[in-house]
Amino acid sequence: MTKKYEAKITEIGEEVEIFIEENMLVIFNDTVPESLRSIGVIHERADLLEKVEAGDVLEISGQQYEILFVGSKVNDTLEEIGHCTIAFNGETEASLPGTMCVEKKAMPELQVGSAIRIIKR
Repeated sequence: MTKKYEAKITEIGEEVEIFIEENMLVIFNDTVPESLRSIGVIHERADLLEKVEAGDVLEISGQQYEILFVGSKVNDTLEEIGHCTIAFNGETEASLPGTMCVEKKAMPELQVGSAIRIIKR
């Protein structure tokens, strides 16, 4: 397995629960403006080592999810500000270009200090 992206969670915004109810997470690195911190899972800055593709694996807090769809802007925003919207919906397409869809199963347990990883199988 090849690691494409890895960062530790440093903060969990107080409004993240609203997105969890919709089976979604919004991630940003720690350069995110204050106005967006409340909705995001904030993580340390990290380099995107390779482009993310369908078939890769997203791992959050040790739970793994197959990536089914990568929107046209996901790699750009991950590289720039560690940002994308993750939909845990099992879909193979999304209307928003910054969305990554993964298999539909239980959402990860979010904890400060846990890792967000993207791995190529």
